Amino acid sequence: MSQHHHHHRVAILSSHLSPAVMASEKEAALAATPSDSPTIFDKIISKEIPSTVVYEDDKVLAFRDITPQGPVHILLIPKVRDGLTGLSKAEERHIDILGRLLYTAKLVAKQEGLDEGFRIVINDGPQGCQSVYHLHVHLIGGRQMNWPPG
Repeated sequence: MSQHHHHHRVAILSSHLSPAVMASEKEAALAATPSDSPTIFDKIISKEIPSTVVYEDDKVLAFRDITPQGPVHILLIPKVRDGLTGLSKAEERHIDILGRLLYTAKLVAKQEGLDEGFRIVINDGPQGCQSVYHLHVHLIGGRQMNWPPG
């Protein structure tokens, strides 16, 4: 395949993505400093910042992502961070909440009608494109996912 054809295909592919959103997410991730400082999620949990909550119990809060990457894009977070700034910081005491987050993601996926499947993503650290240092699970669905992820 000539260089010209290759560039044309890349242009067509990238026109289907939202480069601005992807770039700003990546920039936010690279600019974010991994730390134990309070995050925007604390204000979402306390309801100081409004969000569209789709599920809430004593341990987990699930709400719609403000920059959705699919028809359904929900973030699931532990209400108490307890040092779990990212998956790489998990300790044995976090096993229950980690399991609960994934099980809750399944419940929310069912509630959202994602019977044909969905994707779970946990970003970790700068190279993993993590932008908020309070562990969160992305539940994305309602469209065909691709492999490998970006």
